[in-house]
This record gives sequence, structure tokens and C-alpha cells, in this order.
Amino acid sequence: MDMKTRIAELITAVMAENWPEAQGLPAAGEIRGLLEVPPDSAMGDYAFPCFRLAKALRMAPPKIALALAEKWNAADTASAQAVNGYLNFFLNRVNFARETLEAVAASNGRWGAGEDGSGKTVCLDYSSINIAKRFHIGHLSTTVIGNSLKRIYDYLGYRTVGINHLGDWGTQFGKMICAYKRWGDKETVEKGGVDEMTRLYVRFGVEAKKDPSLEDEGRAWFKKIEDGDPEALEIFRWFKDVTLKDAMRVYDILGVQFDSYAGESFYNDKMEPVIEDLREKGLLTQSEGAWVVDLSDDKMPPCLILKKDGATLYATRDLAAAKYRQDTYHFDKCLYVVAYQQDLHFRQVFRVLEKMGYPWAKNCVHVAFGMVSLGGEALSTRDGVIVYLDELLNQAIDKARGIIEEKSPNLENKDEIARQIGVGAVVYTTLSNNRIKDIDYPCSKEDYVDEDGTPRTKYEIDWARALNFDGETGPYVQYTHARCCSLLRKAEDLSFPAPDYSGLGDDEAQALLRLIGRFPDTIREAAEKYEPSMITRAVTDIAQAYNKFYYEHRILDGEPAQAAARVELTRATRDVIRAGLALIGIEAPERM
Repeated sequence: MDMKTRIAELITAVMAENWPEAQGLPAAGEIRGLLEVPPDSAMGDYAFPCFRLAKALRMAPPKIALALAEKWNAADTASAQAVNGYLNFFLNRVNFARETLEAVAASNGRWGAGEDGSGKTVCLDYSSINIAKRFHIGHLSTTVIGNSLKRIYDYLGYRTVGINHLGDWGTQFGKMICAYKRWGDKETVEKGGVDEMTRLYVRFGVEAKKDPSLEDEGRAWFKKIEDGDPEALEIFRWFKDVTLKDAMRVYDILGVQFDSYAGESFYNDKMEPVIEDLREKGLLTQSEGAWVVDLSDDKMPPCLILKKDGATLYATRDLAAAKYRQDTYHFDKCLYVVAYQQDLHFRQVFRVLEKMGYPWAKNCVHVAFGMVSLGGEALSTRDGVIVYLDELLNQAIDKARGIIEEKSPNLENKDEIARQIGVGAVVYTTLSNNRIKDIDYPCSKEDYVDEDGTPRTKYEIDWARALNFDGETGPYVQYTHARCCSLLRKAEDLSFPAPDYSGLGDDEAQALLRLIGRFPDTIREAAEKYEPSMITRAVTDIAQAYNKFYYEHRILDGEPAQAAARVELTRATRDVIRAGLALIGIEAPERM
């Protein structure tokens, strides 16, 4: 049992014993939620505001706090002190250390894991790359946020379904086929991959300006895709395979996996039933020739379902996708990890689902995140303001390799550890702040001329800060984990008696223990708020607290039983940092 729950139950017991006739007193679960962590540890480890009890007990909060403090009789757990309507609790340091470390050890490296989600399913729509386009830095946030949330829900016992809703529909694919048939060949595309497909698409745009009839030819090829023409479908599906092969390289580096790659085209035959359902329920109205769902009562623009020419839109596909996901997976939540610019779109889609009478619509959630820019410039593939993700990751890995060569030239497995550090730095940077915050990557720019004579600009991320081993960075947290591993290897060669937890009564050890003890709550709050940065912050705080403890105390020296307790605290720190890093998609090297 965690300390917050124990204190809450003890408060409940004291109230029941001393005010048995009182009505409307909160239960232990509510009291647990009311417990606060004081801003200064000198004010206690936890504090309970007694204002919530004033009405039920007909007493002023300061008097309630005094009465509870007087009747408190659980010194083995914590002492209680009344201060201005608050009941402040000071944990029994020895018992707290012993119980926390024993609980972490019993978790077998899964501290904070649980069965909260047993029998429940969470669908997560994230990454959602576009076919025939390279994976770039603009896809990074959705990919790592979605991956982290999936890991968090898995850790809490939910069944998760990771969905890569591929952008694989539209007239552009007809143009791609037209370009391929005119100027491409299979061998060149297989060799050049997405870059070659992009080159063909760009050439189509250039040639279409000279010969506008190409636009009609492109539309004709897309019509063939829609009509199921064998040749058109074969080329279209091949384009998808080539794109996914390219993307898989990046996903493998990031450690990201999906359960479904059902993209826009998957819902072609699933939209008509949804459209008919809208008609039957009287929700479709005509507006300037198009068919829409009126959302004026909700103070939103109409949701466009069909264009004048009968073409479907993103909203039509998202309605069909939501219905399919509920019918197939029976989700308890369906999360859409998409940039905040799409906020109106999702509010419209979710509201239309509600109007259709689907009670599960309330379980659809837009998990928005901020914009990404480079050196203050908005991303633009057309203008060359872009960094491709494989290049970014390789750049970070190379930087990490250089630092390892400088600081640890005799380290084994340098390439593997450089990969873990470089990728970890990228992911940590993305998940270090609240997801809704915009991210502006500092970078240098270099102008050059490409093979075609076109002026270009190459953007290179400045990794000096992200790969700093001393600041709040991924490598710093990874290094702390490696430091713990090193100490534990040394401890294996020594003989220790049973731990004496009085050796962890100092402020540094207690500060670290409090952070470790609160980690399970952090995981649940991160899941509730869809906020992986809370995990990032927690493991960073734990790393900083451990390093302070490490510098203030000789871990392996001194009285053997107390040294044994310090070793156990080191072991718990290692396990919790490793678990926390895994939850945000970062590996934990044992040597650095």
C-alpha cells in the first residue's frame, strides 16, 4: 500500500471513531485525492486541507486540524501537526525507507505498473505518415507522444491498439502514377525509394505548368484507383510498400510499433453506410451544393461531409474510421495524437458522432500538441525548411559517438550506446515539455546548390544542449542510470549484512525516496492527462535527487548495514529510472 492511501485510510479511521454521527464525510479515496505535497519539505511530506470537513463537522478548519492532530496515533507511519487548517504529516523515515524499497524490489522492475485498465481498450491514432513522402521532423511529436502513451497504457494493464492512419488517398496519387508511367521505372524507384517518388511528383508539377493536360491525366489515373483498375491499384500499393519500407527504418530506430496501418483508403467502402446513417437521422443538409451537418447550435462551422461533386473529405473518413474502430476494437478511449491546428476538425467530428447517437463519442479525445519550427521558421518541404527524421537521428547518433570517443574511449559497444544516447536525446527533447508547447529547434543553416542547380538550404540541429551530460537532458538521465549500474556491479563483489534503513534518514535519501514513492501516481496522472512529459520530469527529478545523494554520501563505505541500505536505494533508483525511460521510449544503457 502506498503512503498516500495509508494516510487517507488512517484519517478516515480517526474521523469514524471520533465523529461517528457526522454526515457527508469524504471516503478514503476522496481524502487521498485531497492530500497535497507541500512546496517545502520542512512543512511535511503530505498535507491534508481540513476545509472539506468544515460543513460535515460544523467546525472551523483550524479546529478540525487540531482535533485530528490530537487524536492521531500512527507514529509508525507518520506524525501529524496542525497548521492553519492543514494537517501536515511527517513520515517515519526509517519505516518509509524500508517499505518503499521493499515495495520497489517486489515489483521486479515494474514499479508503478498495475491492472487499472484490465478489460479496457485504448485505441491510439498517431504518427500517420503520408505515402510517397519522407518521414520528417514534423512527424516526430505525434510519433513519440503516441508511442509513449501506448507504453503507459500498456504498463497500466490496458489493451492498446496503435494505429498508423496512413495518408494514402487523394488526386496526388493519380499524379504520382502519371509521373511514374511517363518518366520513371521500377528499378530506379526501388533504389531511390521515397526520394525518387518525390522527384517524380515534383517533376509532374513542373511539366504540368507547361502542359496543363497532365492534370487531367493525373485525375484519370486516380479515378482508375477509385474504380479498382488492376494496374493502377498494383502501382498504388507498391508506392505504399516502398514508403512503409522507408518509414520502418525510422520506426525501428525509435522502437515504435503499430498494430494497424489502416489508412484513409481503407475506409473507401465504409463511408457510404455512415453517409446513409446521417441522411436517415436527418442530419445532412445541403449548403451551396455540398452536404453538411449543421453545427451552428454548437457555435461551430458546418461539418462538410460531401463536396458538390460528391467527393468525400477528411471528416467523412474520420467518421467512418471512428465507427470501424468502435465496432472492431470496442474501445473505451480512442485518442487522436494530432497537432492543435486540427482542433476544430476533431471537435466537429466528435460532435457529429454525438448527434448520430453514439454514446461512445464522448470517449474520443484529441490529444493535441504544439507546432514544430526550425530556428524560428515554420516547416515547409516546398521551401526546404525541413529536417528529415532519419538524418536527424543519424546526426544525433554521430554527435553522441563523438562525445563517447572523447569521454569514454575504452567503452565497449560504442556504436550501440551511441545509438541509445542519440535517439534518447531526440526523444527526450521532444517529450521534455508539455505536449501543447511549440518546439523550436535551434539550428544552423548552410546554403548550397543541388545537382539540378537549384539553390537549397540545409538545416542542422544544434545538439550541444541536448547532448549535455550535466543538464536536464536525456543523456544526463541515462548517465545516472549507468552510474547506478556501475555502483551495483561494485557492490556484487562486497558482502553486506541485512540493510539498516536508519542509514537513509538523511534529507538527501528521503527526498529521493519521496520521488520514488510518488512515481506510481505520476504514471497514472500522465495517463489521465495524456501527458508523457510528466514521466520525463519525474525521471529527471529522480536522477537529480540521486546525484545529490551520491555526492553527499559514500554509498559503499561506512557501517556495512547502512551501506547495504544505500545500495538498495541505488538499486531502486536504477529500476525506476529504467522503467520511466522505457515509458517515454528511451533505452537505458548500463555503461556510458
